Amino acid sequence: MGIIMFTAMVILLLLGFPMMVPLIAGATIGFTMMFGGFGQMETLIQQILAGIRPASLIAVPMFILAADIMTRGHSAERLINMVMSFIGHIKGGLAVSTAASCTLFGAVSGSTQATVVAIGSPLRPRMLKAGYKDSFTLALIINSSDIAFLIPPSIGMIVYGVISETSIGELFIAGIGPGLMILGMFAVYCMIYARVMDVPTEEKASWGERLAAVRQALWPLGFPLIIVGGIYGGVFSPTEAAAVCVLYALILEFVIFRSLKASDIWAIAKSTGLITAVVFILVGAGNGFSWIISFAQIPDAVLGAVGINDAGPVGVLIAICIAFFIACMFVDPIVVILVLTPIFMPAIEATGLDPVLVGILITLQVAIGSATPPFGCDIFTAIAIFKRPYMEVIRGTPPFVLMLVAAAALLIMFPQIALGLRDLMFN
Repeated sequence: MGIIMFTAMVILLLLGFPMMVPLIAGATIGFTMMFGGFGQMETLIQQILAGIRPASLIAVPMFILAADIMTRGHSAERLINMVMSFIGHIKGGLAVSTAASCTLFGAVSGSTQATVVAIGSPLRPRMLKAGYKDSFTLALIINSSDIAFLIPPSIGMIVYGVISETSIGELFIAGIGPGLMILGMFAVYCMIYARVMDVPTEEKASWGERLAAVRQALWPLGFPLIIVGGIYGGVFSPTEAAAVCVLYALILEFVIFRSLKASDIWAIAKSTGLITAVVFILVGAGNGFSWIISFAQIPDAVLGAVGINDAGPVGVLIAICIAFFIACMFVDPIVVILVLTPIFMPAIEATGLDPVLVGILITLQVAIGSATPPFGCDIFTAIAIFKRPYMEVIRGTPPFVLMLVAAAALLIMFPQIALGLRDLMFN
């Protein structure tokens, strides 16, 4: 049954159907094979609706809305100016500033696509003018934007938390250490690249200019304070933090910065509604699909066939990393989390792995796959935004992928990189 379900899904994908159609079709085929027809189809419909019922998912449209407001406003520009004022003058400083700005905006928006647009659009021309190759620039922007998957808030973490019943607050806190570690790895590579290519440095900013840039960025820097500080301080839950972020973004861009007008609200709401609808349809369809494969005990059969059930914790983690990495090269990250997480849950529980560590590794693999050929979703976002050919966008990707794979290996060997801050704050 499982082979028929997955074969049907692959065929529909190759025919060009959006991912929600193969998911629902696969679940429907499995349901009819198990129950002998469509007579009890309301059961499958109930499972699909149950997928979007958890209250934690309310945070998803909230963070999407906050990101959309900030992308259209001045928050990104102010963060860029602050980072550039401090490190723009060092060798490779502009590239390091780009990576750091992507990380900061990821902590504000939680969206990789929003980060590519908000940070990549102003900084790519600046990097090209400074002497960086376009292939390096595009790869840096795409992969640095994927740090947004790890730095809270993260839509991928929210979906994983709902599917695996893991604390979203703990996932958010645990993602900070790995995100900063990856930023450090990217920064070192950028400085080495700039020295090898002899890229000129920017003019050093005065302390007066730095203080002015910090003052301008103080308001946008309130977002990570709200999210991390609010959750850690017990002031509100991740869902409540998302709602506060929307209110904060509205006040920031409409009242304080006055970068947006009342006429912009309709376009922002429409964009958020469309993205949210796609995400929720995928989540609902994924839950129905997960219920079918769990009911049919397909995960146990798959894990037993490949020997994962007999592997230790490290073996399970390596298998998870490989599976998610490969899947995200072809399929939307949210869909991969929805489909593969239930398959690996029996092995995760059997080996006693910390679900927070597993969630961080899965999120990291999702980030890697999203920027990896052939079909990483952020590659096509960059193609659409920067109007560059496919081969040019992916040419500079390999060094960044290798660094991200090394980061995953370090997390497996030293899990406290992720769990240390979590343990400090929640234990």
